[in-house]
Amino acid sequence: MKTYLSGAFALALATVSFAWSSVAMAETQTITFLFTDDDQAYVERMEALSKEFETAHPDIKVNFVSSGYDAVAKQLPVQLAIGEGPDVAKITDWQLAPYYLDMRPLMKDPDGFAKLHGDSLNTLRFPGVNDQNSINGYVASQTFNLPFVNRTLFDQAKEPLPKPTATLKEIVEASARVAKATGAQIPFTMDRSGHRFSGAAFSYGSNYVKDGKFSFPDDAAKHYITDLYNWTKDGSFPKEMWGAAGGTQYKNMGDEFVNGNVVTYIAGNWMVNPFQQKIGDGFDWTAISAPCGDAGCYAMPGGTAIVGFKRTKYPQAVASFIEFLGSEKVQREIAENYVILTGANIKDPQYKLTSKNAKDAMAVFLAARDSAPQAARDLERLKGSGAMYQLIVQRMSQLIVGELSLEDAFKAMSADVDKINVALAANK
Repeated sequence: MKTYLSGAFALALATVSFAWSSVAMAETQTITFLFTDDDQAYVERMEALSKEFETAHPDIKVNFVSSGYDAVAKQLPVQLAIGEGPDVAKITDWQLAPYYLDMRPLMKDPDGFAKLHGDSLNTLRFPGVNDQNSINGYVASQTFNLPFVNRTLFDQAKEPLPKPTATLKEIVEASARVAKATGAQIPFTMDRSGHRFSGAAFSYGSNYVKDGKFSFPDDAAKHYITDLYNWTKDGSFPKEMWGAAGGTQYKNMGDEFVNGNVVTYIAGNWMVNPFQQKIGDGFDWTAISAPCGDAGCYAMPGGTAIVGFKRTKYPQAVASFIEFLGSEKVQREIAENYVILTGANIKDPQYKLTSKNAKDAMAVFLAARDSAPQAARDLERLKGSGAMYQLIVQRMSQLIVGELSLEDAFKAMSADVDKINVALAANK
């Protein structure tokens, strides 16, 4: 027996079927956003912003992933090389340029985005790799490395803060006197990072590039390395700070400074907000000018960017997400609330500096923006710079813990550099 559906029922069934097919067609687009930062409050806010974007775009889901800097630095290039990895990521490695997605054709207002971010977008464009009008993401922060000092310890020791013209030697020796007078455990330290190491190297007169090839260590670098080594032997630069980790692993020393264990600590302006949050009124602190040397008084420049990758399945979703994160509203909030020097041209940012310590420190960093040498800026964009930073960490660690003598460390560094140059020549 045949069964006949009433016209009304058939119409209702057709309507339901159409609705389900529309839902199926409106597939949820899931993109992964990999983010890392030393400021946990900033990490949490970026996750919340990802949720806000989802709410405004019901067809897009953002899988927010937070990871340590070291893991991102080591794993991301490998993932992208084999066509895997996240859709969007915060990066410090400018050599990932071949993997960037050009989002200009996909944005609602690419010209407005480009105007807001200005020349900073050139940092992401590599000649011969990226179109010179491309929008690959945006510079999330501009950074500079300077010494932070525990002002309270200096006051207790009746030791004046180092002057703006102070050499690294004078800064370390003053820090050692303060530690001796106050019982502080660590006179001087820096993050276990080739980038953190390099600012003073340029001040000493070193240049990592000669005749278009990497050249390290030159005489100025050897002088600097010898000084650091001698300071580990007399306790001014405790060897445990770099020796506690292995290989090329990055290690942040910020918590030691927060706990009042460090007199002087070389880091960057990204630590101003975490310090004002974590230190509170525990002690007075500030930043001081870049250490001087035979070549000058140089702050090591750096930066981070948030970029989209062309490996994504959903380029339109990535472009919409980047356009949201890079908008004037979001960039102003991030700049002001987390004390960040953004690549976006935010007019008259009202940094939320709740303490005199943070205000004083930020003023020093703002004054240091023009003190970065061009050779250091060029190094940041040079293919192979990441490998240079890694060899510095590895060989310096071996030197500091006694696995290598000074001469053996110099020979090992030179041999490592030769291998980098050979590899770069082979891949041209």
